[in-house]
Amino acid sequence: MKPVLAIVGRPNVGKSTLFNRLTQSRDAIVADFAGLTRDRHYGQGRLGQRAYIVIDTGGFEPDAGAGSIAREMGKQTRQAIAEADVTLFVVDARAGLAGQDHDIAAYLRRLGKPCLLIANKAEGMRPQAGGAQLAEFYELGLGEVVPVSAAHGQGVRAMLEAALDFLPPPVDAADGGQTGDGAIRLAVAGRPNAGKSTLINTWLGEERLVAYDLPGTTRDAITVPFERGGQRFELIDTAGLRRKGKVFQAVEKFSVVKTLQAIESAHVVLLLLDATQGVGDQDAHIARFIVEAGRALVLAVNKWDAVDDYQRELLRRAIEARLAFLKFAELHFISAQKRRGLAPLWKSIARAHQAALRKMPTPQLTRLLQEAVQFQQPKRAGMYRPKLRYAHQGGMNPPVVVIHGNSLEGVTDAYKRYLEGRLRQAFDLTGTPLRIELKTAANPYANKKG
Repeated sequence: MKPVLAIVGRPNVGKSTLFNRLTQSRDAIVADFAGLTRDRHYGQGRLGQRAYIVIDTGGFEPDAGAGSIAREMGKQTRQAIAEADVTLFVVDARAGLAGQDHDIAAYLRRLGKPCLLIANKAEGMRPQAGGAQLAEFYELGLGEVVPVSAAHGQGVRAMLEAALDFLPPPVDAADGGQTGDGAIRLAVAGRPNAGKSTLINTWLGEERLVAYDLPGTTRDAITVPFERGGQRFELIDTAGLRRKGKVFQAVEKFSVVKTLQAIESAHVVLLLLDATQGVGDQDAHIARFIVEAGRALVLAVNKWDAVDDYQRELLRRAIEARLAFLKFAELHFISAQKRRGLAPLWKSIARAHQAALRKMPTPQLTRLLQEAVQFQQPKRAGMYRPKLRYAHQGGMNPPVVVIHGNSLEGVTDAYKRYLEGRLRQAFDLTGTPLRIELKTAANPYANKKG
């Protein structure tokens, strides 16, 4: 599982700036729970080969009065800390220590979870030279003070290394697309109330259950093994599976961290949309996370029976516009409650899983590449036209195609999409992302003097 870092602190200390720095993006998943004043934002980042999830929170006042905005924001922050492996407590190095910092520090000390004290806005301050300015923060009793400048990036790498040092090294989870017993890990993802619980209940009611759930913490996903048509599956919980006697119940309890980690650990993800709610920002963010994670994907619109023909047409257009990057995935319209359209889902899940593990021989790939170039050459870039010479497979789950040649930095995104289309058609890569990597041969004359 990816480690989770939660950024907390009083207002205006630069938490969101640090979040943007750690994720290298302003594109975040927002937990849009109704009735909550300040949402949590979730993003992903990477330090070398180490990937992580970051949660950005609002200003934290642990002792705020009931009914206040600060109280509602505090609920969000407490939940983020509960989901996190390491808490990044941010203070303002320029403004100095505040009473609210003491309150937050006392709360974090009581929890006893790994915590790093970050002095932000420390531009130009070295630990030695800025020691006098940072010394007061040691009063908080949280150990070393790490000076950073989120706005300029100073000290951020060292801070990340220190945070990840709290955790055990990552375990290589590559398993070729199946678990040791040949089971396919399937995650059902989607917004709250999209019908994940109803669908899971329907499946578990129909299919023969062969095992039981494992105990999990607040942010650990549990898995339920079951079997269908001789194929073993592991259903990864994102909808709050609970055991009642010998029957499983799925209770909609949305956790962004659980969803992101379930996507990471799955072989296939079923992304469930709500026909009555349309396509929201959160749907698009989760979809992008699935694609970035390289997971095979099936798209289903639930509650299809609850909307009229006009709403159906609007929804189809919204999917085409907002989820255009999911054209590779098969789309189904279902009713989990009335058990309509569920059987075809399993065919698409199997097809997507097979596509993710498709083997593409080098001779066939190279021949397809040459045919594609003959049919349509890449545009000239400056003085040179990119020359695509040969291709080979660089990985599976998701499939990776590595293309070698000259001047490939000039290959446009449009031409890469053209190549992807031809490769998908030739190898039937329905339901899986496809990654194309371009490797330009070194110019033997580049360093020679004339």
